[in-house]
Amino acid sequence: MLFAGLVAAVSMRAGGIGDYYSLENIATPKGLDPQVGGLDFLPDGRLVACFHRGEVYTYDSGKVEWKLFADGLQEPLGIVAINDREVVVMQRSELTRITDTDGNGEADQYKTVCDDFGMTGNYHEFAFGPARDARGNLYVGLNLASSGASIRPELRGEFRHYGLSREGFKANSYGRASGRMYTATPYRGWVLKITPEGEMTPFAPGFRSPNGVGFDLDGQLFVTDNQGDWLGTSKLFHVQRGKFYGHPASLAWTNEWKKGRNPLKVASAEFDGKRTRGTVLFPHGLMANSPTQPIPDSSGGKFGPFAGQLFVGEMNQPRIMRVMLDKVAGEWQGACVPFYDAAGLGTGNHRFVFGADGNLWVGQTHLSWVGGQGVQRIKWNGKTPMEVESMK
Repeated sequence: MLFAGLVAAVSMRAGGIGDYYSLENIATPKGLDPQVGGLDFLPDGRLVACFHRGEVYTYDSGKVEWKLFADGLQEPLGIVAINDREVVVMQRSELTRITDTDGNGEADQYKTVCDDFGMTGNYHEFAFGPARDARGNLYVGLNLASSGASIRPELRGEFRHYGLSREGFKANSYGRASGRMYTATPYRGWVLKITPEGEMTPFAPGFRSPNGVGFDLDGQLFVTDNQGDWLGTSKLFHVQRGKFYGHPASLAWTNEWKKGRNPLKVASAEFDGKRTRGTVLFPHGLMANSPTQPIPDSSGGKFGPFAGQLFVGEMNQPRIMRVMLDKVAGEWQGACVPFYDAAGLGTGNHRFVFGADGNLWVGQTHLSWVGGQGVQRIKWNGKTPMEVESMK
């Protein structure tokens, strides 16, 4: 099986990905910072995209025309289209419903769906998602704060830290006492569930930097997490309510965790008993350094022979990965291979959406780290590549 996979991989690379797929660069509006935070399609077929500096644009591919829909948002990192006039966007500070009430193509109503999570102002407190389930519930992932910086004087939510008072942060001792990544307000390091009415439920703890939240075609929730402290290599997790996914900082916000207890001083064996294993491990430096959104091939065969499988982005390399999943004894496991490498693909492959025609749209970003920017579109030319179809 391993040998066959290697032969197949070599064969595809020898032929070149361009023999099977074509890639097109999509020009973005002049003057726009084209770092993409989210992509989706409206029911009428227009693309809707949110960008790093807070704009939301629609794009009519027939007219080759961008139109500003909304602006003034704070670092939006995900978008879901509700109907032709309404989207939900995950800003750093809140989940927001944005509506064009009069049908002129421009939003005139911004409503908070949920802001019931904490913020310290730490630069690393990104908010990812949303992904929507079949009942309309929305799932988002909250980044931990980084010891590369402190917190702001103004906080939102309860202050709770293992080993430091709020005054201790002001004394610049956060780096020594907090570990590499930390939480000081709820619910950093969690995946949250938010109902259409805005009711928030802390869903699952244990995440470091969950920059990929998505469902497969069967409604199973998958989340990627980024290599770093407590995470030897980046992973894809099958996420279920109440399970713990590895980074202990977020346990400060569980009901059973004693207030003020320092996870850095707890024996690792205690965490090992709680930890849920990753579904797929992405070998660091070889496969992925910073995986992003998982998206199922929903094209029904219009994008090649991989219908139903997951594609996952990668920030550091010009790569999109393919994940083959298998359920064994009730648990998901899988294998990952490069799907699209280089051949014109940019870096920072951050957000994805399939169009009705089966083409895959790719949005890129860097957020001042490694990555790229812009929008690209990938189309299958109808030829079947010599590749491993699945692993069991």
